[in-house]
Amino acid sequence: MSQAQITDWLATQRQAMIDLLRDVVNIDSGSYDKEGVDAVGARFEQHFAEHGIPFRRESHATFGDAIHAEVAKPGSNEKPVLLMGHRDTVFGKGEAGRRPFTIQGRRAYGPGVADMKSGVVMNIFVATAFHKFGGNPHPIKLLITSDEEIGSPSSRPVIEREGRTARAVFNSEPGRPTGNIVTGRKGGIFMHVAITGKAAHSGANFAAGVSAIGELAHKIVHIHALTDLDKGITLNVGLVSGGQSVNTTAPYAEGQIDLRYVDPADRARVMAAIETIVATSYVPGTSATLTVKGEFVAVVQSADSRALFENYQAAARQAGLTTLQGEFSGGCADSGFTAAVGTPTICGLGPVGGLAHTPEEYLELDSIVPRAQALALAILRG
Repeated sequence: MSQAQITDWLATQRQAMIDLLRDVVNIDSGSYDKEGVDAVGARFEQHFAEHGIPFRRESHATFGDAIHAEVAKPGSNEKPVLLMGHRDTVFGKGEAGRRPFTIQGRRAYGPGVADMKSGVVMNIFVATAFHKFGGNPHPIKLLITSDEEIGSPSSRPVIEREGRTARAVFNSEPGRPTGNIVTGRKGGIFMHVAITGKAAHSGANFAAGVSAIGELAHKIVHIHALTDLDKGITLNVGLVSGGQSVNTTAPYAEGQIDLRYVDPADRARVMAAIETIVATSYVPGTSATLTVKGEFVAVVQSADSRALFENYQAAARQAGLTTLQGEFSGGCADSGFTAAVGTPTICGLGPVGGLAHTPEEYLELDSIVPRAQALALAILRG
């Protein structure tokens, strides 16, 4: 086995990678769509079976199953390299039919094409190259999860367990539009606030009513005021609903809150402030409850993660990515979970793309092969 065999074979697999990507982009796999997420998983399992790569499913009753695969020399007891990726998207049922995988010029489009089905495809082909030619200095484990877009409620314990046993973690979220990878990320918490008021006829009996919507409005203003852009703290109430009818004081209202932060020390302080706001009744007679629906941990670069990045950067130069740097992202990802358990972690290694979570999401097709080669060379460098 030689480096050239690995990198040369990957160079011949551009169309095969695009074909697999087309198949999985054209399957709806919103985070709450277990059937669709597992259908995408089955397509990946078909690839593993065709290439003789051992794999298994870790089932979950509510969300998509976690998929594990491994490429290792017989009898190896070395700690593995972990290649991570998620196959769920933010898009609802029917989106793949309305907006299937398409290629225009040097870009591909479709739901989840960059975030992050292309990164999972890349991981699979890199592992396949090592399975085909050998030469991996350490076992290579693949973990393909199912619910990252909603905070990984089922996958987090799996990710943390696998992360603790790994020597290094490469998370193949999309490469930045600049071509860089991600060496730091914000932490994030997704929350739900539910408010109870009292219904009354808003014309005939207004004074007897207690408006939950009015209470939610007060809470939104106070929650948004916690934003501190200089510290990288942002609060966003992105979804609201409530009320019974236009001529009834609202007996119920709810909102969904997104908190992002850079410094882990800010988490407790801001959460305490949110809890105080939720517990305070600005409209007398209302009550409220706060529920954390999902949480991501910040990616803070450790010395070992810095060394891992420098190793990857050298491999990327070897693959022709001579200007690649590390950058910070305000987005959250599963890489925070492995970084938090102390495993060297870098993120954003997937093919380059942009405008994720929108109908304009795109993938730079010319980035598929060199990013795959860079990952393979990084693994070979140990």
